[in-house]
Amino acid sequence: MVSLAATFGRGAMTNHWRDIKNSDLILINGANPAEAHPVGFQWFMRAKLDRGAKIIHADPRFTRTSAVSDMYLRIRTGSDVAYFGGLINYVLQNNLFHDEYVRNYTNASFIVNKNFAFNDGLFSGYNPDKRSYNIASWSYETDPNTGFAMRDKTLADSQTVFQLMKKHYSRYTPDVVSSITGIPVDDFNKVAQLVGEMGKPDKVMTIVYAVGLTHHTTGGQLIRSGAVLQLLLGNMGRPGGGMNAERGHANIQGNTDHAISWEILPGYLKIPAPGQKNLDDYVAQSAPKKSDHNSWNFFGTNYRKFMVSILKTWYGAAATKDNEFAFDFVPKPASNASWMTIYDQALKGKMEGVILSGMTAASIGPDSNQVRQALGNLKWLVVMDALPTTSSEFWHAPGVDASSVKTEVFMVPTTHWIEKDGSFVNSGRWSQWKEQVLPPQGQSRHDHWILADIFQRVKKLYQSQGGKFVDPVMALTMGYADPIKPTLDEIAKEINGQDLTAKKQMTSFALLRDDGTTTAGDWIYTGSYLDSGNLMKRRSGISDPKTNDPTGMGFYPQWSWSWPLNRRVMYNRASADLDGKPWDPTRPGIQWNGTKWVGDVPDYPPTMDPHDPNAWLPFIMNGEGVGRLFSNTMVDGPFPEHYEPIESPVQNPLHPTNSASPVAFLYDKAVGRPDRFGTASEFPYIATSYRLTEHEHYVTQHVPHLVQLQPKPFVEIPYELASSKGIKTGDQVRVSSKRGKVEVLAMVTKRLGPMTVAGQKVYQIGIPIHWGYVGLAADSDPSKGRFWLANALTPFVGDANARTPEFKSFLVNLEKM
Repeated sequence: MVSLAATFGRGAMTNHWRDIKNSDLILINGANPAEAHPVGFQWFMRAKLDRGAKIIHADPRFTRTSAVSDMYLRIRTGSDVAYFGGLINYVLQNNLFHDEYVRNYTNASFIVNKNFAFNDGLFSGYNPDKRSYNIASWSYETDPNTGFAMRDKTLADSQTVFQLMKKHYSRYTPDVVSSITGIPVDDFNKVAQLVGEMGKPDKVMTIVYAVGLTHHTTGGQLIRSGAVLQLLLGNMGRPGGGMNAERGHANIQGNTDHAISWEILPGYLKIPAPGQKNLDDYVAQSAPKKSDHNSWNFFGTNYRKFMVSILKTWYGAAATKDNEFAFDFVPKPASNASWMTIYDQALKGKMEGVILSGMTAASIGPDSNQVRQALGNLKWLVVMDALPTTSSEFWHAPGVDASSVKTEVFMVPTTHWIEKDGSFVNSGRWSQWKEQVLPPQGQSRHDHWILADIFQRVKKLYQSQGGKFVDPVMALTMGYADPIKPTLDEIAKEINGQDLTAKKQMTSFALLRDDGTTTAGDWIYTGSYLDSGNLMKRRSGISDPKTNDPTGMGFYPQWSWSWPLNRRVMYNRASADLDGKPWDPTRPGIQWNGTKWVGDVPDYPPTMDPHDPNAWLPFIMNGEGVGRLFSNTMVDGPFPEHYEPIESPVQNPLHPTNSASPVAFLYDKAVGRPDRFGTASEFPYIATSYRLTEHEHYVTQHVPHLVQLQPKPFVEIPYELASSKGIKTGDQVRVSSKRGKVEVLAMVTKRLGPMTVAGQKVYQIGIPIHWGYVGLAADSDPSKGRFWLANALTPFVGDANARTPEFKSFLVNLEKM
């Protein structure tokens, strides 16, 4: 999310599942869609079978995705920046970039501050004591007359983004890429030749990824390196192109859109910060700034309108112009509040209670032994879930003395998603309404009913007993027919927003105002629920393709609704040239017909003439108006750079003195806890985690048929490594890290194999994540699954931008038991 927003302006899959069929080349990194997204994978196969598209799969394991790919590259986990960096270097050195696109639709021509530098793995402004950057030098040189960024459209100036990028990636030669990634030079060169063809206007490539890129201390830069490559090739905004993030559960995209994340408000507005006394301060410090004459800077221009409309949704009549629309009511946290930080606070004894809703900290958190210790430090823990979890049962897990755990645990039964209606938002931003399959079973209640009930009880306590700053609680609107049992339909209408003067549903976020006369619970969903009805329920699809997909591009605009404004491909102004003609007439996104833009819903003013000298640039959410090859919104560097995982068997071949990310957040070190990182001398093998088709994380351990399909936990071990240790499939093995161990069955396979990295032979071990000490499989085990938690092995360390844990690359040892 962070990396795509830093590059294009929004943090979501740029295209959609069906659009993948329009691609000529598909690069898959950090994902296994044939097994993890089998329904969506049909569109990869349609591209292959109908268009002759090539599929290239780079992954530590040979999987079912690899089996149908045209090329499989065994890559060392966490080294994708080097892979994409090598491709960037190949495209630049051979002038294979889409020249017109790069000059006009990216910031290649922007001139960077003369104080910007990069030496020995460190960008300018690094403070080793704080392990952070002062990014002042990561700015543009500005014209003193206009205040806008200076540009050189010839790209010749040595301080242009283009020349700095060319220099930065010149180090990523095929030999260096091979040394870091383990991919043989010949194989890399074959991929580079295929990718180099994709800068032609009549060719287009897509990059597909999942948490295999995200779950690293360098996750943001792993993803951004692919995004930079796509901008160079001119593949953004185009059908068949894009950076396409495969989300996990069916509603992960909807979760992030509605701010189930510590650093944002709904619609990706920034959370207010300490010292911001009013809306002027907030907007000045949060909204993007216009840095080019032809930049619309849509997000920055409308930031106040979106924020005021949220405040009016939350606080209703209590939000007025005189009180800054209740801006004071919104918390302004002074410190990080990410997932790991919560449990870090609990470890330090500074967290009294936690409510877990539909997730289990004891299984999904890194260094799960430490997370369980944190849970035991709480005064109380509430687990809202449909079934018992490792968190609800941690206090009497195998090996735990229940009498020593002081935490009071409340298990609150909630409905499963099949027991309620509502919307699912898939990877491609399509919000689709579903019906209730079963009525709630037993005493279970909807989670939003439980939270509404708790809120009303807390409000009554404040009313009767008083308290500090009760205004936000008293003012919060709950204007539902039944405030303790709101329907999801009511909530969806509230999220869409209303024109308070006309008493009608808002039809577009472009109509939101900052005078308190409009509401919108999440501005990017404005237009999803109109007075005419719930557009997420629409189902005009393949029963009549000619009518329902008039462009033939697979947009199907009358099937469900996608944000923003039912647009299927974001940034689609970039699918056409300066005259408004599609780069490839056979795959138009939008095109100018002389009067308006037609095709997909334009990500652009629908009647703006491209020949107007004041016409806006295509990336309307960015202050520059263009896609960012160089971005100063990432705290770990404006250009993606390869850094080793925190635990690695080798030093970084590019800069061994700064091997790992210099700004990765080391939680234990920050508070003086003992070091829990292992070294290659003690833990010589690389491990990575992954999922299985048959299980959905941990909840399916309660489903008999799925447990029968994958009954016991295992680890996947390369044949050569297993042979050297006398391990055969079915043997019991112990995999240990500095933090813990798992004791499970061995699956010896040739899907993993030895690699040569920095002149050394290295092995990688694969560990599925789905088992723990709760569920049918654990109940049938004599040890009750005591050493089945995969995350007992993973390190408690976070990416600098989002504090994402490093689940996908860490060091272990392997023993036969």
